[in-house]
Amino acid sequence: MDRHNIVEDSNPNVKKVEVVLKTIGPARPSRLLVPSSIKVRDLRQLIASNDNLPTENLRLILRGNALCDVKNENDVQVQLNDGDCLIVAVKPKPPVKDGFDNEDDDDDLKFRLPRSSSRWKKRLYSFLHDNLKLPDIILMVIFNLTLKAWMIIIMWFILAPVAHRWDLGPLYILATGFCLILFNLGKRQAGDISAYSIFNEDFRELPGTLNADRLDRDIRAGQF
Repeated sequence: MDRHNIVEDSNPNVKKVEVVLKTIGPARPSRLLVPSSIKVRDLRQLIASNDNLPTENLRLILRGNALCDVKNENDVQVQLNDGDCLIVAVKPKPPVKDGFDNEDDDDDLKFRLPRSSSRWKKRLYSFLHDNLKLPDIILMVIFNLTLKAWMIIIMWFILAPVAHRWDLGPLYILATGFCLILFNLGKRQAGDISAYSIFNEDFRELPGTLNADRLDRDIRAGQF
């Protein structure tokens, strides 16, 4: 038989509904009387205090969606109906570190928007990540590009149909490739040596460079 639990509220005028709590594990389903409109943060605390569960590791699922406390720096408000079923899961504690650096490489590919980002960026990130389900690698590219880079990309797509109309498509692609190479060559600092001796003063080579002259000297010295 299900357990019935009632959460007292200081405001008696608040409409309350009865929800079903299904905790993952051996625990039996229970029922809880809560306000129909409540913040996820408060709902989590009510369930945790009612079943003696750790608040920080508690995860709630409603209608197939995981509930989060904050979205776009605003507390998330959830609307509950009478008879709604909430799946309650307790996230296990992470294992004790063994002293070695065993962090998962996948963490490096997870993109997190900086806290100092503007509100419109956070809303755009939320739309792309939560609604469109874009991968983190694509989000990383989108938010790391500068305004100048976006203008160049837009201009490229505007000029591409023009090049195609004048039968200059292959030449347009080749020119784009050469431009990408030239603009990403970078600049050498004073005293730096290029890997190609032809670009160095007096055709100086990098130490340890293997070429025909080096092989000839080694053969003459009897090292082969």
